[in-house]
Amino acid sequence: MRQAGRYMAEYRTLRERHSLIEICRTPELATEVTLQPVARLEVDAAILFSDLLVPLAPLGLPFDFVSGEGPAIATPIRQAADVDRLRRFEPREALAFVFDAIKEVRAALAGRLPLIGFGGAPFTLASYAIEGGHSSTFALTKAFMYREPKAWAKLMELLSTVVLDYLRAQVEAGVQAVQVFDSWVGVLSPDDYREFALPYTRAIFRGLRDAAVPTIHFGTGTSALLADMRDAGGEVIGIDWRIPLDEAWARIGEGHAIQGNLDPAVLIGPLDRLIAAADLVLDRAAARPGHIFNLGHGILPSTPLEHVQELAHHVHQRTKNLRPPLR
Repeated sequence: MRQAGRYMAEYRTLRERHSLIEICRTPELATEVTLQPVARLEVDAAILFSDLLVPLAPLGLPFDFVSGEGPAIATPIRQAADVDRLRRFEPREALAFVFDAIKEVRAALAGRLPLIGFGGAPFTLASYAIEGGHSSTFALTKAFMYREPKAWAKLMELLSTVVLDYLRAQVEAGVQAVQVFDSWVGVLSPDDYREFALPYTRAIFRGLRDAAVPTIHFGTGTSALLADMRDAGGEVIGIDWRIPLDEAWARIGEGHAIQGNLDPAVLIGPLDRLIAAADLVLDRAAARPGHIFNLGHGILPSTPLEHVQELAHHVHQRTKNLRPPLR
């Protein structure tokens, strides 16, 4: 999960002077924010600070962040003709600021920790593009998906191509693993997922097979989709907190690694309850190889930094005899 954010005083100070988009588009600032949690937490990897939506603007879908509401797409897709106006682009040119940040972060880390890059899955990007921002029902997305299947397929093929190019360019710039976030795919039924989302996510992971870096596939609300997500691709399947980790692993299969899955809300509760919840996740993992301890989604803004620090320390202490040395 993204490690930096409003729970960190350093980040809040930076945000007083710079917008989120400005930070994403300024390599020096993105590097600074990427490294903030590395300096304060016992993390095993750094995660590039950026936003899922950055590829949308050069596609022809400019956006901004509205205070208290999140991202807002200026000209959302509402009919088939809107898909026709989108244009493929060369990420190494249009998103050069991302790759410059990757190179700066790698230089600053100097081999101490690996760097994870990421991109949005086609369904999640399409839902933002159609809804115009976040939604609780995704009614516009589903209506477009059902009503305009050819335009939907064209949109998803374009997004899968763009995201694949973008992730491959991140690997070229120096990231040592990539994660595909399908943040909103849990709103789909298994049948709809297999028809309208899986083929396009699968195209991304197949295109990354020769990239020689680990791949992670994460979604929220996906308990009913885990076997299908496994089939879509990713050496590691990330899970949220809505399903016990051992049950999720059984659905995914022992041949895959698993990432998760502490409820981030537990971090704002009493420390003893936090530690007990972390121990339960570790107990369910049962020391099997291939478990990456992580949150089931992003850190909440009201989270005490000390709780994040204590969590990372506790997990390291409990698993120190299980973990291979970092290279």
